[in-house]
Amino acid sequence: MKIRDSIERKLTEALEPTRLSVLDQSAEHAGHMGHPGHGTGETHFQVDVVSRAFVGKSKVERNRMVYALLAEEIAGGVHALSMSTSTPDEAG
Repeated sequence: MKIRDSIERKLTEALEPTRLSVLDQSAEHAGHMGHPGHGTGETHFQVDVVSRAFVGKSKVERNRMVYALLAEEIAGGVHALSMSTSTPDEAG
């Protein structure tokens, strides 16, 4: 299974998002430390997730939730993960 698919599946199952975008930005980082230069190259991701699960949580708590859900992917080679986490009300 591709890392992007695993990220999407885990976030969908755990957070039941109203909006989810998982963008593989690895090609933009070719040659940077952590990019293998071959194979899948799935090392850099941008995640945008809107979920009711974030209601009442600080930005730090939300990020910790996502990092905990994706611990396996991060340990397995994801070099960078940038994220936007919002509640449905915040997202508009």
